[in-house]
Amino acid sequence: MALKCGVDFVRLHAFKQVFRLLSTHTQPNVVQHIKNADFPGARAPYATEIKFLNENSYDPIPIYRVLDNSGEVIDNKEEPNIDKDTLLNMYKTMIQLSQMDKILYESQRQGRISFYMTNYGEEGIHVGSAAALSPKDLVFAQYREAGVFLFRGSTVTELVNQCYGNNEDPGKGKQMPVHYGSKQHNIVTISSPLATQMPQAVGAAYALKRVPNNDRCVICYFGEGAASEGDAHAAFNFAATLDCPVIMLCRNNGYAISTPSGEQYRGDGIAARGPALGLNTIRVDGTDPLAVYNAVARARDLVLDTNKPVLIEAMSYRVGHHSTSDDSSAYRPLEEIDKWTKDESPIQKFRLYLEGKGLWDEETDKAWIKECRNTVVRTMQEAEKKKLPHWKEMLEDVYYDMPPRIQKQMQKMEEHLKKYPEHYPLNRYQSE
Repeated sequence: MALKCGVDFVRLHAFKQVFRLLSTHTQPNVVQHIKNADFPGARAPYATEIKFLNENSYDPIPIYRVLDNSGEVIDNKEEPNIDKDTLLNMYKTMIQLSQMDKILYESQRQGRISFYMTNYGEEGIHVGSAAALSPKDLVFAQYREAGVFLFRGSTVTELVNQCYGNNEDPGKGKQMPVHYGSKQHNIVTISSPLATQMPQAVGAAYALKRVPNNDRCVICYFGEGAASEGDAHAAFNFAATLDCPVIMLCRNNGYAISTPSGEQYRGDGIAARGPALGLNTIRVDGTDPLAVYNAVARARDLVLDTNKPVLIEAMSYRVGHHSTSDDSSAYRPLEEIDKWTKDESPIQKFRLYLEGKGLWDEETDKAWIKECRNTVVRTMQEAEKKKLPHWKEMLEDVYYDMPPRIQKQMQKMEEHLKKYPEHYPLNRYQSE
């Protein structure tokens, strides 16, 4: 009875509003107040009262998910139709990445490499997005997307060689560890400065748009900390105004080094910036590989069909330290880390999902973890034995035509090494 009365009241209220609106159509001065403004910079209704808007004026953008924490599909119609081999490749990549992170992190602690960054807690974003893309799509990564490299076919050997900077490193030792790149797999080489890849990705997408019958898109990964850079705003604005086929994927892992997201920005995260700047936007559970897969697959179709950019905010948690130069226990409690390690692990969720489908089991899991660990250890030992690039590489392959001042430096260095060879371990470097 109470429900019926409430419905009748709402209907009566609505009827009065419509009647009041219709009755004013004979009064020109009232009509003038309800029509939309036609300014070049904004087309919106007029208002007769002052009202400031803030982050609490709207409901938060919801977080799309497919799996719950037990690996169960919440809504069957949202379960993607992914073939068995791809599902297994996604999970195997997550395990391989996790084992590589453990061993190379310890390798740095032992002084064997200079630097490393782990990917703990964000593996689901890597494999979910990579599986949804075409291998020919162009990737601009930040520095915590190693799983994308592995899923696309980069080998553990290639990544370890880069971290060790030996003579098989494609970058010839010029980059810091974890700054991978792969022309073969359409992944632009990573650079350290935050957000520089974002306008570059938009520019690449604009170039692809101008190719007749284009069937490639660009995806750009960045963190919520990078979104505070001016390059991020410029990239969003150019992507929208130039109608570029680019997916801007934000890994919001809660921390920009030691700065928590609550101090990094105000408002409803990074996703809220999308509609304001004209980007199709969605927020997903980044610990759910299937949710990320669905969002990126749909986004890819959208950007190619419409040449309109998409912003995806993948919510996650950075379980590890920012890098080997960081100690996160100084600014966050261990209990917080434990919660996300145990209850929200993307690897655990996906393993439970595969087990529920009969595609994986505990014994297979143990065997694969052991194989992955052995692969990394063996590769690391081999990488250490390889010679370093020739010392001249630090001066070559920068300028197309080497300037005279650099030629002079190389000549001086050559003379110096000939005069004092006993002071330099030249036997560790590749010969010309």
